[in-house]
Amino acid sequence: MPGPSSSLMRGGPSRLLAATAAAAARRRLLLQQPRNARLLATASAVNPVSRSHRVVVVGGGSAGLAISHQLLRSGKFAQHDIAVVDPAEWHHYQPGWTLVGGGLKFKEDLRRRLDSLVDPNIRFYNHAVGAFAPESNELTLASGDRLSYDQLVVAPGVGINYGSVKGLPEALADPQSLVSSIYGYDHCDKVFRTVDKLKAGRAIFTQPAGVIKCAGAPQKIMWLALDHWKRAGLYKPASADSPIQISFATGLPVMFGVPKYSAKLDELRRERGVEGLFQHDLVAVDGNVATFARPDGQEQVTKRFDLLHVVPKMGPHAFVKNSPLANEAGYVDVDDATTRHKKYPNVWSAGDASSLPTSKTAAAITAEAPVLVRNLLRSTEGKDPDAVYDGYTSCPLLTEYGKVLLAEFKYGGVPKETFDGWLGIDQVEPRRAFYHLKKDFFPWVYYNSMVKGTWGGPKGWVN
Repeated sequence: MPGPSSSLMRGGPSRLLAATAAAAARRRLLLQQPRNARLLATASAVNPVSRSHRVVVVGGGSAGLAISHQLLRSGKFAQHDIAVVDPAEWHHYQPGWTLVGGGLKFKEDLRRRLDSLVDPNIRFYNHAVGAFAPESNELTLASGDRLSYDQLVVAPGVGINYGSVKGLPEALADPQSLVSSIYGYDHCDKVFRTVDKLKAGRAIFTQPAGVIKCAGAPQKIMWLALDHWKRAGLYKPASADSPIQISFATGLPVMFGVPKYSAKLDELRRERGVEGLFQHDLVAVDGNVATFARPDGQEQVTKRFDLLHVVPKMGPHAFVKNSPLANEAGYVDVDDATTRHKKYPNVWSAGDASSLPTSKTAAAITAEAPVLVRNLLRSTEGKDPDAVYDGYTSCPLLTEYGKVLLAEFKYGGVPKETFDGWLGIDQVEPRRAFYHLKKDFFPWVYYNSMVKGTWGGPKGWVN
C-alpha cells in the first residue's frame, strides 16, 4: 500500500520541492498574523454547531435502530430528517451472550459495527448525549454541539453497574478466578471457561433484586452449566455425593416474575436438586467468599464458592436519570399504552430506558416499536395516538442443551403465548423447537430484519 506522500513522490523531486515551499509560505503567513487573530481562528473551529432534524433518536441499540428504520420505511421522511445519536463503536446482539456463556456461540459473531447498521439516509452522530432541554426542543451532545428536533425518541438502554458488587470488577478481570458474568461483551466468554474448568465444589448463580435486562438470563446460564456438568458425570441431581453442588441465589422471593412460569421453574429446580437461596442479594465478592444482603434488616449471609456467576445491578444512564424526562426511578416517564411522554407530547421512549412496566427484553421492543412509530407519525399529522402497547414481552428460557421454555406474557404477568393460540401448545413445557428459535432463528432475524425495521416479533415481518 502506498504511503501518505506517495502522490508527491510520483511527481518527482520538483513537485516535492514545490509542496515544501508552499508549506513554508503558509507557516510564514501564520506567524505574521497577530497572536489574537490566530487564537480567534482556533476558537471558531471548535464553536458548538447547531443542527435541526425532524426526529432525533437517542440510542443505537435494539430499540433505537428498530424505531429509526421503521420511521424511515414509512416514506414520510427525506434524507437526514431522522438522526440517531449513540457513542458506541459496536452494536451487540446481547441475548446471544447467554449462548456464548453456554459454549454455543462465539461472541465475535454476535456484534456489528454500529455505523454499518445505520441506513445512509439517517444522520448518525457518533457522540454521547450531554443534556436534554425538552422545553426548547433541544439536546446537547458531549461535543458541545446542539441538536434541535420536532420529535424526540429516547432509547439508550440501561447501564450495567459492575461496581454494585464490591470486588466484582477485580474478580472478573482476573483470568484465574472462577467468577464470571454473561452480562458484558468483555466477560461473557469467560463464563464457559469457568464452567468447563470446574470439576468439583459449590457453584453459585446469582440474580440481583431490582430491574435487569432479561430477567430469565441469570438462570438460563445455570441450567446450561448444570446440563454440561451432568453430561460430564460431575453433577448428580439431588444427590449428596454429587461432585458439584449448585445454588441459585436471587434477590427475588420467587424463581420468575410470572406465576405460571415460576411454578414450572421451581419444579425443575427441586427435581434437579438446586438449592434455592431466595431474597439473597449479592453485595460483595472476596476471594472465594460471597456476601449477600437479606431483607428487613436481617444479618448478611456469607457463602463459600468454587464457581460464582454474577449478575450486577443495572439502571438508567445518568444523562437520562438526571434529566427533566425521568420519573423518580430515573426512567423516561412515558404512558404505559402509547409510549408518549407524560409531560412533553413530542417525546417518546421504548426499550430498557423507558418506564414501561414490562420485562426489558429485545422481544418487548418488537411490540413496543410499531406502537411508538404509529403514534409518533400520527402526532406529526396533528392526530392523537391510537396504537396501544399491552406489555408484551418474551423470555426464551434455556432449561438445558436442546430445550427452551418459551415464556411470553403481557402486563400483569398474564401469559400471551404465540403457539397456544396457533397450535394449542402449552409453552410452559420446554421444547426442542423453541431451542432452535433461540439458538438459530432469533440471532439470524435480529441482524437481517429487526434492526432494519422489518421484524414485528410474533406478528412476523412488517413493511
